[in-house]
Amino acid sequence: MMEKIKVLIVEDQTLMRLGLQMGLEKAENIEVIGEAADGKKGAELTKELMPDVVLMDIGMPVMDGIEATRLIKEQNLPSKVLIFTSREQEEDVFEALKAGADGYIMKGANEEQLVAAIVAISQGKAWLDPAIAKLVLANVKLEKINENKATVPNPLKYKEYNLTSREYEVLKLIADGLDNDEIAEKLVVEKSTVKAHVHNILSKLYVKDKHKATVLAYKEGLV
Repeated sequence: MMEKIKVLIVEDQTLMRLGLQMGLEKAENIEVIGEAADGKKGAELTKELMPDVVLMDIGMPVMDGIEATRLIKEQNLPSKVLIFTSREQEEDVFEALKAGADGYIMKGANEEQLVAAIVAISQGKAWLDPAIAKLVLANVKLEKINENKATVPNPLKYKEYNLTSREYEVLKLIADGLDNDEIAEKLVVEKSTVKAHVHNILSKLYVKDKHKATVLAYKEGLV
């Protein structure tokens, strides 16, 4: 029998907590093991229950989600923290990520997207809502310019990573925020072909997901 992902919900709105619990428990691979209405209680329950994933709101009484996330991470608890909020202001996003959040997803996400995010986070992968990912990537570009490092991409540098010209083309589209379907349509190839290219790119760049590949690409001046 497949071991379920244990989830702790930290959300101050009672109806939202109830809705989340009912929605998540429809998934065969998720078990909600507790809930809290404020960040302080959420951090305490995380230490007590050791969930695989903490679904954390930001705006809460007593202690907000960002401070609760920081507290959980400072205690070196193994639980992953997925920020689940309606806030998409730059300050909130980066404060949450600085606090150690493992992912960030908006409350407008559907149940399927939320479950996918929880599964990814539980496996140690990063998860960023598309709107948030664009904000993060924009910040990476700005930092790169401010540091005056490789502000002009080197079109030949991809060879240092043993990428083929086609893989490099796919990497640039990933960095532009396109998903596999959009890349397949853009390059007029099958989605399975794009998946194979993405797999090779991640292996050659020694990263686990497309977000990390994008950050590396900008940092190293590949795109």
